Amino acid sequence: MEARLKSNLVVQAILRRYDLEAIPVYIRRKGDPDAGTVLLKIALGPQVATLLGQARDAQGRPGWLRLGGACISDADAESAIAKAITRDPDLYVIEVEDPKGRVLVDGPIL
Repeated sequence: MEARLKSNLVVQAILRRYDLEAIPVYIRRKGDPDAGTVLLKIALGPQVATLLGQARDAQGRPGWLRLGGACISDADAESAIAKAITRDPDLYVIEVEDPKGRVLVDGPIL
């Protein structure tokens, strides 16, 4: 099993990658800086989004899992975020505003 990066380092790396592409990104909710999980919401438009959560594959390698499919309604994304926060109070939520839906994170989409 690979060692885990601290959550605040993962978040800062994501913010930097989007910033380098001049794509608006911000932290909506701060979680535990050491062990919080990260959710990434990519707003594709006013009513459509993609939601990704950190995950690990069967071999324990880090990646990202699409939650709800490639394209979901903004309301469904917000509902999933609210449920995730109740389950994990250490959760980070990052939001990106990108109509092209670019996923600029390290690791594969599982």
